[in-house]
Amino acid sequence: MRIAVAMFKHETNTFSPIPTRYCDFGPKDGPLFGQEAYDAYRYSGYAMAGLLKAAEETGGNVQTVVAARALPSMPVDDDAFDRIVTCLCDAVRNHYDALLLDMHGAMVVKSHANGEGEALKRLRAVAPTLPIALVLDSHGSVTPTMARYANVIVGYKTYPHLDMVEAGYKAGTLLLDSLKSGKKLTAVSARAPIMTSILRQVTDEEPMASLLDMARLEESPDIPSISLFAGFPWSDTPHTGFSVAAVTSADPSHAELICRKICDAAFSRREEFVARLEPLSSAIARAKVLREGPILLVDTADNCHSGGGQDSMSVIEEALAQGLDNILAGPICDPTAAEHLFNAGVGARVTLPIGGHSSLDAIGAENKPLELSGTVRAVSDGKFTVTAPIFTGMAVNLGKSAVLDTGPMRLVVSQNRFEALDFAMYRIFGLDETSAKYIIIKSKIQYRPTFGTIAKNIIECHGSGAASLDMSRFLYKRLTRPIYPLDQPLDRLSITRPVNPD
Repeated sequence: MRIAVAMFKHETNTFSPIPTRYCDFGPKDGPLFGQEAYDAYRYSGYAMAGLLKAAEETGGNVQTVVAARALPSMPVDDDAFDRIVTCLCDAVRNHYDALLLDMHGAMVVKSHANGEGEALKRLRAVAPTLPIALVLDSHGSVTPTMARYANVIVGYKTYPHLDMVEAGYKAGTLLLDSLKSGKKLTAVSARAPIMTSILRQVTDEEPMASLLDMARLEESPDIPSISLFAGFPWSDTPHTGFSVAAVTSADPSHAELICRKICDAAFSRREEFVARLEPLSSAIARAKVLREGPILLVDTADNCHSGGGQDSMSVIEEALAQGLDNILAGPICDPTAAEHLFNAGVGARVTLPIGGHSSLDAIGAENKPLELSGTVRAVSDGKFTVTAPIFTGMAVNLGKSAVLDTGPMRLVVSQNRFEALDFAMYRIFGLDETSAKYIIIKSKIQYRPTFGTIAKNIIECHGSGAASLDMSRFLYKRLTRPIYPLDQPLDRLSITRPVNPD
């Protein structure tokens, strides 16, 4: 058996100011291919590791085609998309018996609202009968096109995402076992008109916990997989929203009815998917009176894994204005400031503007730099490998980076973006995260398996950023309407198929 395994992942924030070019899809100015791709991901924490494991267990000839992954940002350049999909199409022309794909589910391309659907359509054009398994992030939205062209669709069941490898392994084994048994697998999907808040997508909390239990109870030998996709609200497309996908070896219409049943249940609990946002000044004031640290101040609006520029200074500015002390913060992505601090060297006394360089036009806000004075305490090339539970094995390159000590705050400034997933982002500078009373990080939920374990208190700080949780600030142009909670009242369920799902 000849099995092709590949990764092409992007979570697209259509309001993000950060470009998504071919060079952004890998650590070396573009994707990894062949052995390099295999070496980078076989024993990582990514779904691709699970796909490769499932493929290798068959004893067949396993080929790693490409591994292309970019941080969340604006729609993918057409050139980047065409080059990577062409690579996949050229590979599957070589008469593979199966294709196992690690994708996201919320990819938007400048010329295509449904990136995964368009990629699958092109693959089917050159390999009409090729069995295809797709493993997706639970922040994706499954479209009819994706279900039509993939035999297997499996999503992560945890958020924070701790089961990526397991999800990949399940997707791979489902497809490959079906080839051995001769059972034909079909993917089906349904959609509910709910735009869920990321903060309400946590899978061991309600409402997601009960909905996932419901899905597990509906699984059977004929329907071996049901996956819930809470969606990515910063992706302005006709299919954005809550969706459910099932894999069946029996009657597809029955599996689709189950998907619709779960969507109905999700819609009946739609109010639980709304997050109430506290004003920033109030959140910082609450933090100020807390005694025991570390106290996490989680800047939710500007994290790079939602497409933020990671350069908004709004939370830091408010914390300093209210007199907080013993703060550890960052990384703030500011290539110019980072290089200046790096070149100035340890011990240098500097004054310079930091942050505020990316556009926040999407939310009608001004992104202003903050002028800071302090001493450079440490510098680094910014390179490390993630050992934390999420994205284990990811090679990180913050670029030239430095720590600016302003007195009340030690601030990490870097050339590149990185979400707070690993303590290494501080430890490479000799910083001890537990010694700070306040830690200002840019994240939403994924920080929990690491920084959440050391926190005595956690306060969500809703500052300014292209990944703001206040969805009313964004001008949606392609979204299928009505959708809750943007359109109210929405009193009855309408599990709509998007007008233009592709």
